[in-house]
Amino acid sequence: MPNLSGLGQLPKRLVLGRPVRSDRMGESLLPKRLALPIFASDALSSVAYATQEILIILSLGGLAYFYLAPWLAVGVVVLLVTVVLSYRQVVHAYPSGGGDYEVAMKNHGQFAALVVASALLTDYVLTVAVSVSSGTDNIISAFPALNEHRVLIAVGLVAILAAANLRGLRESGKTFAVPTYLFATGIMIMIVTGLIRQFFGTPIVAETAQFTIAADPDHTNLTGLTLLFFALRAFASGTTALTGIEAVANGVPAFRPPKSRNAAITLLLLGGLAATMFAGVTALALMADVRYVDPLNACDLQGFANCETAPQRTVIAQLAAATFGGDGSVGFFYIQAATALVLVLAANTAFNGFPLLGSVLAQDRFMPRQLHTRGDKLVYSNGILLLAGFAVLLIIAFDADVTRLIQLYIIGVFTSFSIGQWGMVRHWKREIGLERDPLARRRMRRSQVINTIGGSLTSVVLVIIVITKFTHGAWLVMLAMPFLFLLMRGINRHYSNVAQQLVPDTDSRMLPSKVHALVLVSKVHKPALRALAFARATRPDVLTALTVNVDDAETRALQADWERYDLPVPLTVLESPYREITRPVVDYVKAIRRDSPRELVVVFVPQYVVGHWWENVLHNQSALRLRARLQFQPGVMITTVPWQLESSVGRDDGDGPRGPAPGDLRRGLTDDQSSSTPYG
Repeated sequence: MPNLSGLGQLPKRLVLGRPVRSDRMGESLLPKRLALPIFASDALSSVAYATQEILIILSLGGLAYFYLAPWLAVGVVVLLVTVVLSYRQVVHAYPSGGGDYEVAMKNHGQFAALVVASALLTDYVLTVAVSVSSGTDNIISAFPALNEHRVLIAVGLVAILAAANLRGLRESGKTFAVPTYLFATGIMIMIVTGLIRQFFGTPIVAETAQFTIAADPDHTNLTGLTLLFFALRAFASGTTALTGIEAVANGVPAFRPPKSRNAAITLLLLGGLAATMFAGVTALALMADVRYVDPLNACDLQGFANCETAPQRTVIAQLAAATFGGDGSVGFFYIQAATALVLVLAANTAFNGFPLLGSVLAQDRFMPRQLHTRGDKLVYSNGILLLAGFAVLLIIAFDADVTRLIQLYIIGVFTSFSIGQWGMVRHWKREIGLERDPLARRRMRRSQVINTIGGSLTSVVLVIIVITKFTHGAWLVMLAMPFLFLLMRGINRHYSNVAQQLVPDTDSRMLPSKVHALVLVSKVHKPALRALAFARATRPDVLTALTVNVDDAETRALQADWERYDLPVPLTVLESPYREITRPVVDYVKAIRRDSPRELVVVFVPQYVVGHWWENVLHNQSALRLRARLQFQPGVMITTVPWQLESSVGRDDGDGPRGPAPGDLRRGLTDDQSSSTPYG
């Protein structure tokens, strides 16, 4: 029979490639040129929608409040630079990859650490959903006919990302490096070209520049506190430009040595590029008079033909068309292709951060241990698959709508930002108290000031986000985070209870007073003879063959065969008036344990080994039920004695003999030679 086991591995090998040996772990570490696109793609790609989100909120008041956009952009840039400088302190102080979670655990305690962990896990899932959905938007901006397939495209992109990441860090890094660099280069060229044209008197004009926006009656003539609240809401939407910065702190172990230094350099590059690109895109959007409204209210954009069915072009698409000479130009398609790619690949930041954080949480026993296991390519495969699954659910639930998803997005980000930065303030306070070198103390105080400023700003922004976005969908995140928090506490409690129960004590080191072996039999056949021979080979103190009488004729036939074969093991028959098999056996075992609590009962359960899934339906049902019930009985061990049917031969290691001949099995009962057989 041909070996079929390799066929089952074929799809896995096509997706993952060859497995990687554990001793090649160092070869999967990232140089800075690959670390930047892997860990910074999320922060850089947010340039594609951060300005757009500010304009969506300001458009609620028509065009009257667009004058606020430059000031809001300046606020976002200041916040971004502050957070980048703050996280440079984190990667130097905590290079193990725990990021804000580790900072919170060591400086605030378990409660705060689990709040951070729940925030980050939620944020990573949303990063994938938002980035992929935004990338889909830009694909649709270039090819509007694809709009009706929006969700299918987004789900397919998540599947491709998951497969790429399952192939390993270095391979996914090489895959994602080129689009990230192409996007950054393209956006910088667009910004410089647009500014040059503005300076030399040929300003760019967006295709929507002549459109007007119908103001929402609730957002007209705002003054005082209402205007401040409105501006803060727009600012909160713009802070999406900061998403992804924390991924570098969580991914320090993936860098090549010196890990902290390389991570800090990557953070500086990330911050400089992201701030420049965001400021440049916002400036161009205002110069070109870009108009963009909530896609759910596209007809508020007066002058927009077919507003009920046609999708709006994204802000980036409008700027590319205006800068490079229309939507048929090479520059337009270059920017759209690069933007769509980098937005999709920005989800890769989460595909690296989520599994790493999940591994740390699993190691600390707050997540299932399976998340700490590396797969064939030395990546945390279970974490990657879990992230992809949750992201797909969100994309389907929200129809891949960026504006609806973005409302959920940044609460988790700023929760972890704030707790992490205040944790660093505590860290430096403790370190300053222990340090005696004046120069080192001065450096620590400078770092403490940076983290204090970062903690203050991010805390204020977190309050703003919660207040302004709670009723717009953010309440879902504020439900999800406590759920994850309680789930992690429950998992940790379970692992702690199990560990406590498994600590050796005096009783666990004592040998049983005697071993009572039970062999379950239904007929005198090869499986039964093998099980009896194997049980005798273990030399128990007591050996009993056990059968359940559910049919008088069959039981009498068994007893007759037992005497005819002259088997040297006593046969005990359990009566079962209601034709049950499992309950009489369990009750018999309980009776043995009740009469002699220190006696170990070993139950030998024969089981057929079949080669096809459908054969399992025809065999092994009583054996499975017996094992399921007996495993809950203390002081009872269950030994499965397999008997390979012909259909199973050659399924694994090739053809070969199934076992001893019947004569050898019977001799094993008198010569103490090991053999075995199934029951049911």
